[in-house]
Amino acid sequence: MSGTRKIAVAGATGRLGRHVVDVLTERGHTVVPMSRATGVDIVTGAGLAEALEGVDVVIDASSTPSPDQEVATEFFTAASRNLHEAGQKAGVGRLVVVSIIGIDASVAGYNAAKLEHERAVLAGPVPVRVLRAAQFHELVEQFTQWGRQGDTVHVPRMRTQLVAARAVAEALVELAEAQDAPGARAPFPEVAGPREESLEEAARLLMARRDPAVKVVAVSDPDNPERDLFENGGLLPGADARLTGPAFAEWVEAAS
Repeated sequence: MSGTRKIAVAGATGRLGRHVVDVLTERGHTVVPMSRATGVDIVTGAGLAEALEGVDVVIDASSTPSPDQEVATEFFTAASRNLHEAGQKAGVGRLVVVSIIGIDASVAGYNAAKLEHERAVLAGPVPVRVLRAAQFHELVEQFTQWGRQGDTVHVPRMRTQLVAARAVAEALVELAEAQDAPGARAPFPEVAGPREESLEEAARLLMARRDPAVKVVAVSDPDNPERDLFENGGLLPGADARLTGPAFAEWVEAAS
């Protein structure tokens, strides 16, 4: 798939998708942004057939704002079904999908929904490439919003290797461009930040910049079936992962 292409981006206005659109534009590709704002709903399928006319590759950077497993699973499985159905009819040559590092053992929550997403998208007729990424720098703020109670923010105790959404976008675009891209089957290629970081410390750093009066508390919930995965390094990248900066502190500094 060398040369410039017509590439559609699902979730084009989202946290990751807007970076994907930027990278594709910088590299000279023709971009078809797909979101509800552009009249395309990948969950209902509305506007999808028209958007995919003449498209070579679809990059699925879509997400759901809800961390609820059932809600997220319904979103991802419906989106996968519709992208494959419309993509096959339009002659799309490849579907590139972002997922999460370390979710093979997930049994609950958003990570388990993403595992179902992988299974659903890999079962369709359009050739698929999956990229697994670490938690985005940008997600730290969302964790603080979910866990805020007055002047206290509760975040799960988590070992992670936070990565900038822009870096993930670049890796997704490379999978879209590559003639023989990896990621058709496990183990999937991974992208992560330059070093291991604590979600708690990242949240404290962010709050020190945004709202210094807030206290950040790490929570270890024994009733959370994902606790061991979060706390014992299950979300850290493998030895072959692509590691790329900036680290979270550098990213916060640049964004301030």
